Amino acid sequence: MRQSVSAGDGPRIDLPRRQLVIVTIGVLTSMMLFALDSSIVATAMPRIISELSGLQFYAWVTTAYLVTSTTIIPISGKLGDLFGRKRFLQAGTIGFLATSALCGFAQTMPQLVAARGLQGLFGGMLTSSAIASIADLYMPATRARMQGVFASVFAVANIAGPIVGGILADTVGWRYIFYVNVLLGLVASLIVAKNMPTMRTSATWRSIDVRGALLLAAGLAPLLIGLTATREFGWTSPLVLALFAAAVVLLILFVFAELRVPNPIMPLRLFRIPAVSVSVAVSFLAAFGMFGSNLYVPLLYQGLLGLSATQSGLLLAPRMFGMVAASLTSGQLVTRITRYRFVGAAGLVLLAAGLFVLSRITTESTELTVVGALVLLGLGFGSNQPIYQNVVMSAVPFEYVGVASSQVQFWRSLGQTMGVAVLGAVLASQVAGPTAGETVSAISPELRPALAEGLRSLFLVATVAVAIAVVVSLQLPEVPFRRRGQARTAVADTIASPDPATTA
Repeated sequence: MRQSVSAGDGPRIDLPRRQLVIVTIGVLTSMMLFALDSSIVATAMPRIISELSGLQFYAWVTTAYLVTSTTIIPISGKLGDLFGRKRFLQAGTIGFLATSALCGFAQTMPQLVAARGLQGLFGGMLTSSAIASIADLYMPATRARMQGVFASVFAVANIAGPIVGGILADTVGWRYIFYVNVLLGLVASLIVAKNMPTMRTSATWRSIDVRGALLLAAGLAPLLIGLTATREFGWTSPLVLALFAAAVVLLILFVFAELRVPNPIMPLRLFRIPAVSVSVAVSFLAAFGMFGSNLYVPLLYQGLLGLSATQSGLLLAPRMFGMVAASLTSGQLVTRITRYRFVGAAGLVLLAAGLFVLSRITTESTELTVVGALVLLGLGFGSNQPIYQNVVMSAVPFEYVGVASSQVQFWRSLGQTMGVAVLGAVLASQVAGPTAGETVSAISPELRPALAEGLRSLFLVATVAVAIAVVVSLQLPEVPFRRRGQARTAVADTIASPDPATTA
């Protein structure tokens, strides 16, 4: 039995059902590589520092990976549209394996930081190609359900990562947290190589907007580094201000460049499409609130409630279970109703409610109250993740699927980075002393009232960001997932229409 193909709507790969299942397993395994990486490495970082020294490089192990992976996502999304997803999925997976091995071989912290930067490049390429490949493999109505499955992979990885990372670091050594990627990645690469057809395209390397790609990378790098550096140097330090100024200048040049090329690396006309602009805005705001506050939940557990690191780690799991359940349920639900924007809005309401409950936690609160709030976070974020990714895929012509879907990932990642920076500044304005990156044991009983006030303000800011996302989400035009001919024609006309900036 073959999956049917709808003219103009994709998917462009017509596979027997058995082969389709095998390919999907391969793509999901590739996604698991990327999803496991951050949580599994974070768990082993204390052991890595104790062996390699260089505490001053602690944050940069994560920062290097985040900067390069976020930067490459929109670029690889566009290149996948031009040359086919399989090439970049394979390149991302194989490159990820090689750079994982480099991380495991690192003898100093600077070497590890450099290897993590390279690993981020391939990790971003891998994840953007894997998510966009859903459009190649599945019909529109099925994509929403598969988006739920893909989103649940991240939730499962966040549960398994700390456990696997801790076990490996305590038994065979921290280097094996990187070596384990090699075995998993080889399996994924072989499955995809053997079973996923290569799509033929008419694009050539001359089709690549090299100038746009370079300007985008050059502008995003100082922006992301500057946002991360605010945690150490503050928002008004000369270094941070210089990085932000450089980012502004380069990104302005990038916008002007993109308006004047026939095949831009990031087609700015996509943002004229309401489904794209709303989805991107909601993804940014939801990630700002959800992931920006995630970093500080252990501080709440350990700093306010006096729990151990092991206890707080175990009590984070309910959030992920909620996310898995909601992702799978939401993916099934939105294909059966027409007013699916209310599903997304309801999920955001749950997310905002969970953040608000966290803002009310004091030293007198119970662990059960925090767990309940985290379940709301998981249910809320998990229920809206599949919706906006699939809406964007359904709202644009097939040739723009990769670059459009990568925008949701890109803005979500940018929202996470900005959320950590802004919410960290909110906390620092209330608490002088240890932050989330330092030892909680350094917090004296006298400091806990200030910590409680700082966390209250932090979670309230996150709540406001998500509340704004609720309002924005209600503006989402509900693009039909099954019959999209009219919607596609209107969107194609929007993208093809001349830009005023290019005709002035």
